[in-house]
Formats: sequence, structure tokens, C-alpha cells
Amino acid sequence: MNDSISGKQACKLSSNQIITGKWKKTQYEIIRELGCGATGSVYLARSARGLSALKISDDSMAITSEVNVLRQISRVQGPSLGPHFYETDDFASPRGILAFYTMEYIKGTPFLAFVRGRGPEWAGILTVQLLKDLHFLHKQGWIFGDLKPENLLAGEAPYHIRWIDPGGITKEGRSIKEYTEFFDRGYWGLGDRKAEASYDLFSVSMLLINTAYPGRFEKTQEKGTERLLEKTRDSERLVPFLPVIRKGLEGRYSNALEMREELLLLLQGASFRNVAAGRGATQKRMSPVSRQKRRQAAQVYAPGAKKVSRWSGVLETMVAASFLLILYILYLVGQTV
Repeated sequence: MNDSISGKQACKLSSNQIITGKWKKTQYEIIRELGCGATGSVYLARSARGLSALKISDDSMAITSEVNVLRQISRVQGPSLGPHFYETDDFASPRGILAFYTMEYIKGTPFLAFVRGRGPEWAGILTVQLLKDLHFLHKQGWIFGDLKPENLLAGEAPYHIRWIDPGGITKEGRSIKEYTEFFDRGYWGLGDRKAEASYDLFSVSMLLINTAYPGRFEKTQEKGTERLLEKTRDSERLVPFLPVIRKGLEGRYSNALEMREELLLLLQGASFRNVAAGRGATQKRMSPVSRQKRRQAAQVYAPGAKKVSRWSGVLETMVAASFLLILYILYLVGQTV
């Protein structure tokens, strides 16, 4: 514990501090801290290149491992995966030599904050994108490992999910090197920590559950699956995702693409049902007498105006919003196939 604390202190940088690479002599001005994890701290920095994310650590082996992952993925990645790698170097600090590397700074909104601000349907839309990217990553022989909202951003419009921390990415077949308990199947007693596709897909199910329980919750004496499915059924926003969440928790998907296709079908079905439900609910609420009264009220408050009720406007808005959501989902499919 003391080693961990001293390591974090060693990596503590101040705003406006200038650090210079020992070998390449590139100068970076520290702007602010972006995050701090088990293997080091990440800062927003400015150099002659422009803005970048700079990760610094007293664990040179961890930095070397992450750089190797970033270099390999940067060569083959699609447009929506993780940050591009820039360079690596050492920094001679007052507390000794620290290793660091710089990568693309991705502007965006944290996953949970984005879903909270835009609406629960976006949890499904962003997860569809994430599953496509995971499938690509898995095909290259890598497992994300530490998959959690803190490592995901919704990039600026057109909105697309991006991952921002390569620290947990592990070669397929090895032991997961970093994990967060809530998203770890080992913690819930539902599998081991072997780096394989099903490990990431379990975390995807937990990611969806986390959108309804941002404070998270701990395991109990109940069997892991029962506890998690009970929490899923207790949340109105999660019930539509229940079939996909269950199969992800139980490891019944052979790959990320299969999970993505089923989630996409659920999203499309839910959108059409919302349109129909909105139309039916509006018709039930408006009896003939109510419609007549609304027409009379419209004539009183807006003589000569077009006779359109407030309820029809609400219905039109609901239909338009649902239709746009469907179109956006179809657009995303076209972009990621």
C-alpha cells in the first residue's frame, strides 16, 4: 500500500509544469489531470504537436507493455477504436526517472454522463457501436479486460464510442492483468479471469446494468446470476435488454458480433413499439368529448387559428423522435459494417 501511495506521489504533476523528454527532448506543458489508475496518471498536455494525453508512471514495465499494445493496435485499428500512439520517453523528475508516453487526446463525454444527459436509449446505441469495435479487437487477438464506463467516451458528433485507456488490454489466452470488481465475472463467481471474448461480453452486460445503477452495488449470498438478473428486472430501463444481458452474463455468445446483432434487433423493435404505444395511449386518453372540448378551447384562445390540439403535437414529436432514432441506428449499422 505504501508503494502504491509513493508511486502516485512520484507521478504527481502540476498544471503549467513543463516536462522534457530525456531522449527525444520534446517539451510538454501540463494542463490538467485526466485520471489516475493502478499503473499511473494521465494528463492533458500541450506540445508543438498540439494537445495530447500523457500517461506517466514509475512502473516502466507497465508503460512498455501499454506502449506495445498501442503500437500494434494503432497500425490496424478502425476509425473508432482507441487513441493513436504518439511517442514514449523518460522524464528525469526530482524523485527519479519516470516513464511516460503520449497518445491522441479524445474529446468527448464520459459514457454514463452521456447516457444520463441524452436518454436511456443511447446506452443501447453506444453499446452496439462498442460491440462492433470489440469484435474487431478480438479478431486481432486482444481482449479489452478492464471494460468499464470510466474507460469509455462518447466522442463529439457524429457520436461514437471511443476507449481511452489501454491499461487492461491483454493478449488472448493469458490472465486478465487489470480489472474492476463490478465488471469482473470472477468477482461474481461466474467464470475465471482468462482473457477471452466472453470475459469482455460479460463486462458489456455489466456496463448496461451500470447505466441503471450508477452507484453500483455489491454481491450478496445469492448466486451471481440471480442477483444480477433480479437487479435487471427491477429496472424499467433495463427490462428491454434482459435477453441480451442474460446471455452475456452466462457466456452464451460465441463472439461480440452475435451479441451486437441481437441487441440491434431489440433496439429496433423497442423503437417501433414506442411509436405504436404512444399513438395508442394518446387515442385512449382523448375521448370524443375531450377532443370536442379541445377544439372549442383552441377557438377561444386562438380565434381563426388552425385547429391542432396539444396532444397531436406531442404525438407527432414522439413519432418523429422514434423515427429519427431508428434512422440513426440504421446509419450506425451502415457506418460500422
